[in-house]
Amino acid sequence: MSGQPPDFWLSLRQELRAGRHWVDRAIVLACAVATGATVVGFTLLAEGASDLFQALRALDPWGAREAGNGLALGVGLSLLWTPLLTVAVVAWCRRFAPAAAGSGIPQVMCALDDERPDARPERWASLRLALHKIGLVSGGLLGGLSIGREGPTVQIGAGVMLHARRWLSPSAGIDAHDLMVAGAAAGIAAAFNTPLGGIVFAFEQLSRRRGLTHSTLVIACIVLAGLVAVSAFGNLTYFGRLPVGALDLSLLGPGLLVALVAGLAGGLLSRLVVLSLRAGPQRWARWRREHPLRFAAACGAGVALIGAVTGGATAGAGYATTRGLLEGQVDLPGVYTLLKFVATWLSVWSGAPGGMFATSLAIGAGIGHDVASLAGVGTQAAIPLIAVGMVGFLAASTQNPITAFIIVMEMVAGQTMVLSLMATALLSSGVSRLLTQPLYGELAALAVAGLPPAAGPDTVAAAPAGAAAGAPAAAGHALAAPGADRPDGVRDPGRTPPVDPFHGGR
Repeated sequence: MSGQPPDFWLSLRQELRAGRHWVDRAIVLACAVATGATVVGFTLLAEGASDLFQALRALDPWGAREAGNGLALGVGLSLLWTPLLTVAVVAWCRRFAPAAAGSGIPQVMCALDDERPDARPERWASLRLALHKIGLVSGGLLGGLSIGREGPTVQIGAGVMLHARRWLSPSAGIDAHDLMVAGAAAGIAAAFNTPLGGIVFAFEQLSRRRGLTHSTLVIACIVLAGLVAVSAFGNLTYFGRLPVGALDLSLLGPGLLVALVAGLAGGLLSRLVVLSLRAGPQRWARWRREHPLRFAAACGAGVALIGAVTGGATAGAGYATTRGLLEGQVDLPGVYTLLKFVATWLSVWSGAPGGMFATSLAIGAGIGHDVASLAGVGTQAAIPLIAVGMVGFLAASTQNPITAFIIVMEMVAGQTMVLSLMATALLSSGVSRLLTQPLYGELAALAVAGLPPAAGPDTVAAAPAGAAAGAPAAAGHALAAPGADRPDGVRDPGRTPPVDPFHGGR
């Protein structure tokens, strides 16, 4: 059915007369610029923290490393520094910003779940929580934990954009849901310099239960935040422009093996994370619940020991190691992939805020490198297998295959192997689904079940005073009733297990 075409001049006059609407648009776009600037500042702070930790490890005033007759001073200090910083980060998070725990993606999913009768987005995303998140994640990286900054930018971006709501007019037509999705997408796009990945992530992960009423808002925010990031770091791909070619027939067998191993390993990590964070009757879970700071110190000590064994390769997000593998310029111990896997798990289990996006890419790159070595593939020919491992493990651990292959494709400038990356993402995520449910939905359910009712406009009720000293958490946390809807939209037939409210995540 055809209608009358719009009157151009009438529409133009109406737009020019809508003065307040232009003010609202300017406010939203200004917050998008602020989101990009915040991500830039967070990136500089996080990378500075990682570099400072590596500088600490490199301290060797007496030449013990060169002489080979003792432990270098920096390595010895890291064995104390990492547990101490882990305890400090966890204690601060529990006391002042419980909702800043985890990576931030499950928390944003909770904020977007406006079907809950007590839904309050400010509990999970706010400017205050964003500032806490920046400091806490940077502190974890300064301590050498195996965490990343990319996942937390989702909660940071959502919090910055949600702050715009207080200045918008009632007739703006832009609600909290659209602001948070736009901010989250802009944050992850600016963090990875992957604008397409940010858009796909917003629609695949964050808007499953409701369509966006302002899809152009998301795109505009991504563009502005991306421009700010590009002006600061240049228009470069995350890992530079690498000679990633297409998989040929000789690599079909190793490529298939990489996809299967990445799917199994990614599903196993997701399952371990979820099971570890559930506060069941097991001894380890009881110790974590009753003595969270001692448990965090033990996890930090384990991460520090792994870092000492690998020469610091497992510390931080793993950006330098992953890039070195892609360029064939790094020599890693044969157990690097396994130890990076364990270090990432322990870092999440400790309760320290931090993401797993970048660490998943590092583990996947290690899987691709290991399979290439076992298959006798040369350095240059191994690059496609490493890229396949990255997308496979990321797709398996997040079970977001479209986001995974688009982000990795943009990060390595791998448009020539897009079909290979797509096939790997689908296969690995399918294998992962045989082992576990989608990670973000599970962590969002644990977060909702574990946090008490909100006590203020910006955050959840603070942990009891004794919690910061290792006392048990307060009882009476709201648990999902049997048959309640989980945040990922799946009907839960049973009761959600009791959980520790201060948990990690992606």
